[in-house]
Amino acid sequence: MMHDYHKPVLLKEAIDGLDIREGGVYVDATFGGGGHSRSILKHLAGGRLIAFDQDEDAIVNVPDDERIHFLHQNFRYMKNFLKYYGYLPVDGILADLGVSSHQLNEAERGFSSRYEGPLDMRMSQSSEKTAKNILNKYDAESLSNVFFLYGEIRQAKKLAEAVVLYRQQRPLETTSQLIDILKPMVPAGRENKFFARVFQALRIEVNGELDALKALLIQSNEVLKTGGRLVVISYHSLEDRLVKNFMKAGNFEGKQEKDFFGRLIAPFKPVTKMITPGEQELRENPRSRSAKLRIAEKNQ
Repeated sequence: MMHDYHKPVLLKEAIDGLDIREGGVYVDATFGGGGHSRSILKHLAGGRLIAFDQDEDAIVNVPDDERIHFLHQNFRYMKNFLKYYGYLPVDGILADLGVSSHQLNEAERGFSSRYEGPLDMRMSQSSEKTAKNILNKYDAESLSNVFFLYGEIRQAKKLAEAVVLYRQQRPLETTSQLIDILKPMVPAGRENKFFARVFQALRIEVNGELDALKALLIQSNEVLKTGGRLVVISYHSLEDRLVKNFMKAGNFEGKQEKDFFGRLIAPFKPVTKMITPGEQELRENPRSRSAKLRIAEKNQ
């Protein structure tokens, strides 16, 4: 049975950005419900699509189509698998970095502050690290770093101390327990945004998301053909900053380096300015409101 995943965000813009050739080889690094993959397949004739997803729930969504090769793996291992199966080089890579509606709506996954559930937050159910582990085992300084770096929480130190104080009485096990800790320090009228940032910080730490994104970006330069396209949809400033800097300068700091002759050294060139959802998409899919799409082409 196919799981109920969200409608793909910025679908037309992302597919147009890939500039698909009928016989090309493409990568969907974040298969999920398969919405982007199905659209890519519509443009292929004799080509090949390699799809990655570490979430077991995504497997039931894979279409019965001989042109798609689905790999139940984290996209941080993209290069190794493409090399192993003989798919190098590729013509385009698409990554939608968002958490799916299916994952958010499954209470037992613990991704959302809206539902009572265990403090899990794993993208891959085979991983051992969970939000529960982090909240109960990290010391105050480590917790503060997670909240500040990945959630951009100003009260990170105060929040970390509150978590440590709470768990001295009883272990943290559910999302509602975490919400109870958060409530006294929520800025007035900003409850949902504050909760979302804390949950985001924990999710990034649980899944090593920024390290995985960095690996994907570096490997994209190594596996794409000259003229190949890299298309990335991100949902928060931490991700978007990495993508923007890498597409502009080939590094994560955005430092533009020059060769001996004064020419810019950049493996990619941005194809368009950043694209965000239009009014119609925002009405039809409110969860797309934070999406940012960037497209770049491989220089050499």
